Amino acid sequence: MRGFFVTGTDTGVGKSVVSAWLLALVAGDYWKPIQSGLLEPGDTEVVRRLSGCSEAVFHPERWRLVAPLSPHESARLEGVTLRLDDFSLPVTGRPLIVEGAGGVLVPLNATELMADLMVRLALPVIVVARTTLGTINHTLLTLEALRSRRLPLAGVVLNGAENPANREAIRHYGRVPILGSIPPLSWSSLSPPASWAVPSPEFQTLLEQVVRDS
Repeated sequence: MRGFFVTGTDTGVGKSVVSAWLLALVAGDYWKPIQSGLLEPGDTEVVRRLSGCSEAVFHPERWRLVAPLSPHESARLEGVTLRLDDFSLPVTGRPLIVEGAGGVLVPLNATELMADLMVRLALPVIVVARTTLGTINHTLLTLEALRSRRLPLAGVVLNGAENPANREAIRHYGRVPILGSIPPLSWSSLSPPASWAVPSPEFQTLLEQVVRDS
């Protein structure tokens, strides 16, 4: 096990926040294969700033697409086609945190989805989910999509105000461990990312295994 692939139940759900948290926990490297939308700062720079990991290598994106749209549409506007053969994991001797674009079923091209890229990269998947109304359905659908492709599922990280009922429903109906819960962050006085949330005991064991195996 060399790292994790971070996906989410939606766009803007907090994948970069969770990626920064994970990066600090494992002292690893970071890679976002596809940046769709070149707003400043991009996700790589956001994770760099949030994580504070000065030793980390932030590997360049394979594709940087201008329009903030689904990757397949942003690529179409630029006259290019994203292909799975374009992607391979960067070479590193450290744990690698890979952040996806959008959710599991976002299209890459006419026939392939983000899930197909996840299958190709073969990393354990962490799902980032909201804590608000609607998250149970969104999260269970995401888990179902991952399992239908037999992707290795590490668990779910919740991002947002504490909601014990939704947390328990996701754990119970999703048959999935809740790896951690990151509360709303104060951007004006941001604490070190390792302090944002305490990993569950099971996840702490998994993190230690990732560090050993890298």
